Amino acid sequence: MFLLESQHVEKNFGSFRALDDVSIGVREGTIFGLLGPNGAGKTTLIRLINRISRPDKGDLLIEGHPITDDDVRHIGYLPEERGLYKKMRVGEQAVYLAQLKGLSRRDAVSRLQHWFEKFEISSWWNRPVEELSKGMQQKVQFVVTVLHEPRLLIFDEPFSGFDPVNAMLLKNEILALRDKGATVIFSTHNMASVEELCDDIALINRSHVVLGGGVDAIRRSYSSNQFELCCLPNKERQLQLPEGFRVDSQHCDEGVEHYLVTLPKENSANDLLSAVLPQRTLVSFRELLPSMNDVFIRTVSDETRSAGNCNNQKPSVNQ
Repeated sequence: MFLLESQHVEKNFGSFRALDDVSIGVREGTIFGLLGPNGAGKTTLIRLINRISRPDKGDLLIEGHPITDDDVRHIGYLPEERGLYKKMRVGEQAVYLAQLKGLSRRDAVSRLQHWFEKFEISSWWNRPVEELSKGMQQKVQFVVTVLHEPRLLIFDEPFSGFDPVNAMLLKNEILALRDKGATVIFSTHNMASVEELCDDIALINRSHVVLGGGVDAIRRSYSSNQFELCCLPNKERQLQLPEGFRVDSQHCDEGVEHYLVTLPKENSANDLLSAVLPQRTLVSFRELLPSMNDVFIRTVSDETRSAGNCNNQKPSVNQ
């Protein structure tokens, strides 16, 4: 079931089309990666979901009905551009922002104390925001974003500026929120985080959705049918593979043979194993799938090149 849907959404700013026929579906209880190069239209779509602006065409639905201002109260949004009031005290500001999301002062203080202790920032409650490091300020804004326990959370580059320890802390909290039933939209340029966190993705380029689906399925669809084999050596017999099986590299390290093998498209892992097992004792075996970073670069490059070729085509004399 989709918690959130974008149906054929179009958004223009003057003569510039920021989104063109964008349709996505975000499954309830999942983490959805909203990906794309700078200027692709990701932030525009996020702003439409939050009703900061309105689409020129198409519909944005939550649980099957058009998103209303009341629905937005049940969305937690952490924008890429952070915005805390520098002179206000941390606790005072956090309580104020929580009350804007419908919490009573008593509930806000109670929940904030829990989160501040978890993130080890309790000592900053009465300090002005301007005295906090960038990472500390981001922790405060993350807490305020999730405090009212929204069903839909939207994080735009949530790990920007975080050291690896605090980035892992946030990743674990995002996973925990999903496990408790929240649905998460996650926009980032860090493709390693996409592989760690996301169930599904949509890749937007030049205002269009150019790729979408489950992360594992997408990586597999870009597979080059390449496998890594590790075997115990057989000094009396060189490893023989069927015709068309290409050995890209091989070496022996600490008594183990390592092979990198690419199979023809019509062959499978079972065919490779059937050829190897009569000759060698297998130590390990795995398919080498492309990373999401590789998929991102390839898809955007191919789509941009294709669009450029279309734009450069001369009209026929019959047009």
